Amino acid sequence: MSVLEVLAQEDGTGTQLPLTSFGNEPFWLTIAKALFVFVLLLLMTLFTIVFERKVVARMQQRSGPNRVGPGGWGQSLADGLKLAFKEDIIPKLADRPVYLLAPVLSAVPAFLAFSVIPFGPAVDIAGTRTALQLTDLSVGVLWVLACTSLGVYGIVLAGWSSGSVYPLLGGLRSAAQVISYEIAMALSLIAVFLYAGSLSTSEIVAAQDNRWFVLTLPVSFVIYVIAITGEVNRAPFDLPEAESELVGGFHTEYTSLKFAMFFLAEYINIVTVSALATTLFFGGWQAPFPFSRVELLSEGWFPIVWFLAKTLVFIFFFVWLRGVLPRMRYDAFMRFGWKVLVPVGLVWILLVAAIRTATLEIEDRSTLLLWVGVLFAIVLVVFYLIPAGVPEDDEPDRLGTDLTPLSDGGFPTPPMDLSVPPTPRSLASASAPAAAVAATPDPAPDPAPDSPTEA
Repeated sequence: MSVLEVLAQEDGTGTQLPLTSFGNEPFWLTIAKALFVFVLLLLMTLFTIVFERKVVARMQQRSGPNRVGPGGWGQSLADGLKLAFKEDIIPKLADRPVYLLAPVLSAVPAFLAFSVIPFGPAVDIAGTRTALQLTDLSVGVLWVLACTSLGVYGIVLAGWSSGSVYPLLGGLRSAAQVISYEIAMALSLIAVFLYAGSLSTSEIVAAQDNRWFVLTLPVSFVIYVIAITGEVNRAPFDLPEAESELVGGFHTEYTSLKFAMFFLAEYINIVTVSALATTLFFGGWQAPFPFSRVELLSEGWFPIVWFLAKTLVFIFFFVWLRGVLPRMRYDAFMRFGWKVLVPVGLVWILLVAAIRTATLEIEDRSTLLLWVGVLFAIVLVVFYLIPAGVPEDDEPDRLGTDLTPLSDGGFPTPPMDLSVPPTPRSLASASAPAAAVAATPDPAPDPAPDSPTEA
């Protein structure tokens, strides 16, 4: 019996429904939920665009958008209408079918990923008891990961089909980036599955009734936040569309509504991963303490406010990152993913699995503390036995010793102590002040007084 089925039997109000309730609802109710999710994502996208511009403008001491609509909040809607009337240009060298399919592959999975996110408890709608969630699966989190991964195909195909170099480089970057950081993100979620006992999003929310997983699994939360920042191509990890290096990246050759679909997919993915972080680590729609003790604020329709508030906090975090951090170099970005996040994630999984097994199998607390002390001692011994490596003082002596001589087929390399001679312009600018000083005449001495009276 799943966690939700137990809670539905114990809770007389039925705020949690079993997974079997999804798919057995009236058809009109399913259509209404799908329409609500679609409109919610569109409104959140319009809001997030203007919100990002206003927050970054405030950080840079600017005004931000303030012309269209009350307080400038209609700017994103005006931009969308403007893009719809832009000229639709298709490059001659583009692979036309794939070029037109790529924006759709980016936008559609972004909408589908949100379908398993619970944004409220069970409520009564026209006499029907239903959960405020479009649907749920026993592997709901994997569904979200699959949809976000499918969106990368749109980026890769857009770069390949454009018939240009810069979009192709952006697509290749995106492919390598998603492989690297999806592994780290999946490793961070395994600890959540171990504690929740399920991959269903609604059951994970129910498992956080007493304590949110951000307090129980802080390392998983940090890894997840870093990984999703790279997953959705947001600064400082927006390397597939780095305008300072690749003009516009994978969407350089796109205009009009096709470009707008890429723009829409990016911001919907931001909302989706923020909602997923809320679901996995911050209790989803559940009210924070002490508001959870108030029945009016933790049941019915009001928990939607808590869910949206937590999601907006994560959206603000993405905007804040863009405003304060510069873009990383690509090699440093990939090195950080493979050599830091993945090893830390693997060690964290082993530690969480050991602690989880010990707490479930060992009832004696003294025995549990003994095993934890032994494990900690083993870790200290392992770190003590690891060699310290080459000292920094020995590093300059080894520079240039591994170069292949030119006589053996090596490349010509300058000596390590090479001093570049100054340019004629620098010599002229350096000698100009000295010449000016030499050409200045000495001041004439004061004349001697002719008489004591004058003195």
